[in-house]
Amino acid sequence: MTRHLYSMLAAILAGALFAGLAEARSRSPQDSNVPPAIAEASPTLAPFQHVRFCLRYPSDCKTSAAESDRIEFNTETSELLKRVNHSINMSIIPASKTYGSNLGDGWTIAPDMGDCNDYAVTKRHELLEGGLPSRALRLSVVKTASGIGHLVLVVATTRGDLVMDNLTEAIRPWQSTGYQWLKIQSATDAKFWYEVKYPASGPSMAQADKKVRLADR
Repeated sequence: MTRHLYSMLAAILAGALFAGLAEARSRSPQDSNVPPAIAEASPTLAPFQHVRFCLRYPSDCKTSAAESDRIEFNTETSELLKRVNHSINMSIIPASKTYGSNLGDGWTIAPDMGDCNDYAVTKRHELLEGGLPSRALRLSVVKTASGIGHLVLVVATTRGDLVMDNLTEAIRPWQSTGYQWLKIQSATDAKFWYEVKYPASGPSMAQADKKVRLADR
């Protein structure tokens, strides 16, 4: 009887494990045709200005566990991303912020003049207003090829993680930007941040760029 009971329990556990793995695979947006997503490493401190931003704009720093952490990539969402990226890039006059200047030094939504931080948080705000989930819209700190710190918005889609950037009209896969990725906003809690860990393997930048080209559509 005891041996039979153990056999039954083992069969039940094996079935549950198999079902769980199958469900996880069915939920995963990644497959052989999708570039690898940005991988989180260890938790890290949020940028100080983002802490201040959340105090000033608390509704932009809320995350719901019921939300999807990835949006369906289709014609509608593609057009929305392109429209918001273009309109914000055109509406904010680029200007450097220095401490004590009349532009201020905080991250601001929809200012007349601003830097990369203002572009990124404004785009995120507009997409939240457009109904996209907070968990799929993640600010990220990067370093450009010239070594300059920069803030961009990463949109997690079923076709990969796409970057909205004030330095270009093209919306590119994150692997194709040429940036050094430093830290990214948490998908589970918009107030927290993680260091970025590069995937061990995956398609080349050229392959990733070929799979998703929003700006050329």
